[in-house]
Amino acid sequence: MASTKLILASASPRRAEILRDAGFTFSVMSSAVDETPVPGESAQDLVQRLADAKAELVAARAVGPAIVIAADTAVIIDGEILGKPRTTDDASQMLSRLGGRVHSVLTGVTLIRLPDAERRSFVETTLVHFAPMSPEGLVHYLATEEPFDKAGAYAIQGRAARYIPRIEGCYYNVVGLPLARLCHALSELGWSED
Repeated sequence: MASTKLILASASPRRAEILRDAGFTFSVMSSAVDETPVPGESAQDLVQRLADAKAELVAARAVGPAIVIAADTAVIIDGEILGKPRTTDDASQMLSRLGGRVHSVLTGVTLIRLPDAERRSFVETTLVHFAPMSPEGLVHYLATEEPFDKAGAYAIQGRAARYIPRIEGCYYNVVGLPLARLCHALSELGWSED
């Protein structure tokens, strides 16, 4: 299936960077969907539903043989989903809550092969150990503006790395796209680089 193109259904520069750094050639198509949780929806169901919706939106617009890749990531602590902070206070509260504790990062991934619409879907979970932030460290980190546009108000691949002594699971999942499991799903759909 070397003539099958890959389409990333995401505007996330982090997901695109993961694929590029892993040697993939792909195109990007936007996939904005309403990310509001359904009342009573679990984090696992939320990320999978949103990944499905993003993939389906792009698959409906794609032309020619392709595999659409969509993902949605959420940070979970105490059973609560931490989205992207809306304000500095919001980011400060999230980071204070994460400090000195372990939280989960879940990424739902959906792949749709075209034209036959065969699909693969999964949710990957990584546990993240987050060190406490001093009040000064918190103020400094917030001033970098890195916390914004990131679920849970931090970027493991950026300045927040100094507060993350350990993870259990896939690093790339925390960034936003579990690469090894994605490659396995692509293989199941018959995609190859040759």
